[in-house]
Order: sequence, then structure tokens, then C-alpha cells
Amino acid sequence: MKIKALTRSASTQQVAGSDVTKQPRNLDSALHPFERAREYQRALNAVKLERMHAQPFVGQLGNGHVDGVYSMAKDPNSLDHIASGAGDGIVKVWNLADRDEVWHASAHENIVKGLAWTRDQKLLTCAADRTVKLFDPYNTPSNAAPISSWLGSGAFTSLSHHRSNNSFAASSSVINIYDLERHTAAPEVLKWPTSVDTITDVAFNQVETSVLGSCSNDRSVVIYDLRTSTPVTKTVMKFSNNRLSWSPMEAFNLAVASEDHNIYLFDMRRFDRALNVLKDHVAAVMDVEWSPTGEELVSASWDRTVRLWNRDRGHSRDIYHTKRMQRVTAARWTPDARYILSGSDDGNVRLWRANASRREGVKSARQCQALEYNDALIERYQHMPEVRRIHRHRHVPKVLKKAGEIKAEELKSIKRREENERRHSKKQFERRRGEREKMVLATEK
Repeated sequence: MKIKALTRSASTQQVAGSDVTKQPRNLDSALHPFERAREYQRALNAVKLERMHAQPFVGQLGNGHVDGVYSMAKDPNSLDHIASGAGDGIVKVWNLADRDEVWHASAHENIVKGLAWTRDQKLLTCAADRTVKLFDPYNTPSNAAPISSWLGSGAFTSLSHHRSNNSFAASSSVINIYDLERHTAAPEVLKWPTSVDTITDVAFNQVETSVLGSCSNDRSVVIYDLRTSTPVTKTVMKFSNNRLSWSPMEAFNLAVASEDHNIYLFDMRRFDRALNVLKDHVAAVMDVEWSPTGEELVSASWDRTVRLWNRDRGHSRDIYHTKRMQRVTAARWTPDARYILSGSDDGNVRLWRANASRREGVKSARQCQALEYNDALIERYQHMPEVRRIHRHRHVPKVLKKAGEIKAEELKSIKRREENERRHSKKQFERRRGEREKMVLATEK
């Protein structure tokens, strides 16, 4: 008896350019009764592997600084150059590819409070010695004299360069706008009419370039319009703010790093209510910056940690720390949004992965497909109790964990006291103020 078997050529069963034979599959759900259970197990394995491979720390840059690092700035025209300023007045430029120092100068006599790169790759520095200096790290040797300098009326606290014009803003008790093309010209002065306190930070909007923001010691956030050279709006908050950062994708959104351990996201068109409140730090937030994609933020805190945030989530997605890292005063994204840079009191500039479990390098198509599949599984099952527990678990120092527990207990106590007052007074008839409104005391225009 003759039997005629079905035969298929191997060339029809595999993808062109691959040696993997295609397996015929029947997708009928009746033939796969435990499909969801197997998929859940894969998600569990994927999240375990992600946590197992999480190694965010890449390394430190060179030998660091002798004193603490208090300011950082990335070159907008380069992917691998960043400048850092220390407490002893030394400014260094680093090459991220080699993780080594390429240029340094003794710029000031005390803490370098602000750094900014110009569009032609020159470096601006400022300090409490009332001077702003301009250096050319790419074309001059280390310890070269500054190309130019400006003397102000008070101690400078921060710098910000305009995106397209050849001008920069320097803050002290007022905001001075200097023109780099006219070194001897008097600066344009901006200030709120009744404000006398020191302005701690100033930042140009990189999308709507005629808008300038500042925060000061009197707990205010002020928005200025350069077209009319006048302040537009002033918002007074419960605590003073240390840093202000504009979203690189949406001209009207900004983030404010506050002394009350939180980060507030605002829409400048409506300052009476925050878009979101980012809570997790247990000490003052010293620095905050949006990622180049505008979807994430990085923050540096006095609690010795660096945290990464999604703009839509109220809690951090990751926390970075080391045993030797002291109070973190500066944090920056690299221009490709793949790495984080942090500067701290111990004098080191550290390089971190933006995604702790990701590895750079050439990957095969199958490896990329497997990584995407695992990410999709984690996204799909992230709300399941076991997956959520593993995905959110982080090892943190004992001191930090204890501080978090104490803070949570204090917040519960405050909330309980407020509820008791409300129950036994006329406050029970008043509208409750939401978490996104509590920090705003007043808005002036």
C-alpha cells in the first residue's frame, strides 16, 4: 500500500535571511486552555529578570572634584560633553564617551552657582563673587584666562542661555539680560516691582523663547515676557523653591523643585492648581530636569538619592543611590535621554542608566523582539499583586526607609488633626482643597 506524505520545502518555512524554521500553529483558543496562565507566568518571569538585571550605576567621571559639585550644564551641540562646577571655584568639562576630564579652569574664588553653554560652544560661569565669565574649552588649554567677564551689582545665583539669540540671563536680587555681541552694553533688568529677595534660579523657555521663569527665596515663582520686558504673573507658594525647569516639548508646562520634599508640575496659563504633585523624597529637592522627550523627569535631593519620574505618575518609577554618594545637588539627562548625570557633595560626577535593566550595544532582531514582548507583558500584568510587588520593590538604605516611615506617620497625624478641626468647626461647610491646590497661597498678575 502506497502512502503519499505531504512534503514542504524548507525555503517556504523560514524567513528570508534566517535559519529559524517557522513552526505551524493553530491559534484556536479551544486548543490552548491554559494560555492566560502561561502568559501570566511569562510576565512574572519577565519582571523578575528585569529586577535581576537592574544595575543602574555606570561609573564616575574621572577623579571628580576636590569639593562638592553644585552646578552642571550639558552642551546642546554635543552628545558627549558636560560641564560641572564645584565649591572651590573649579570648573571642569568632561567627555562622557571616555568618562574623563578634557578641560578645567579655576573660574571663581567660591562656589560656582551657575553654568550655561552658548550656541557657539563657549562656557558661561557665575558665582557669588559678582562675576560672570566666558570660557572657550574647545579651543583653549586648561587654566586659560576667560575670554570675557561681566561684573554685577550682587552675588549671582544661576545662569540660562537663550535658545536662538546670543544673550543670557543671570540672576541675583534681579534678573540681568546680557548681550554676548555687545559686551560693554548695560544689561536689561527684570524684576517684580515689590520683590526684594534673592532669586535662586532663572530659566529660559526653550520652546516659547520669549518667556522666562524664575523662583526666589520669598517662595514666589515669576514668569516674565521678554517682548514687553515685564513680569506677567507671580505665584506665592507655601515653601521656597530651589529649581525651575521648562518642558522641552510643551511650551506652557514647567516643573518646580520645592523645599517641602515635592516636585510640582504647573501649566503657566493656570497657576492656581498644579498639573501633578510628585511625592517620594524625604528631604528638600535640590534640582529637577525634564527629559528631552518631555515624558519623564529626574530629580536630585538632599536625602542622598536621585529619582526618576513619569510625568503622569505621582510616585517615582526608580530610585538611585550608592553608599558613598552624599547630598545630591545637581542632576541632568544626557541629550539622547539614555543616561543620567548626578553631582553630589562628595565631589563626584556619576553616570547612571536611565533604564536600570537596559544594556546598550548591538542586539539581534530576536533579542529586540523578546525585550519588546517582555515589556508588553509587564505593562499588561503590572496591576496583578505579585507582579506589582516585584516591579515596585527597591532596596533602599535603612536611614532612608526609616525617614520615609516617620514622614508617612507625620502626614497621617496632620491629616487626622485637620479632620478633627473640620468636624468641630465651621470648616466643615467649606470646600476641601485638593493636594494639587494646597501649596499655592496666592497668584498675582
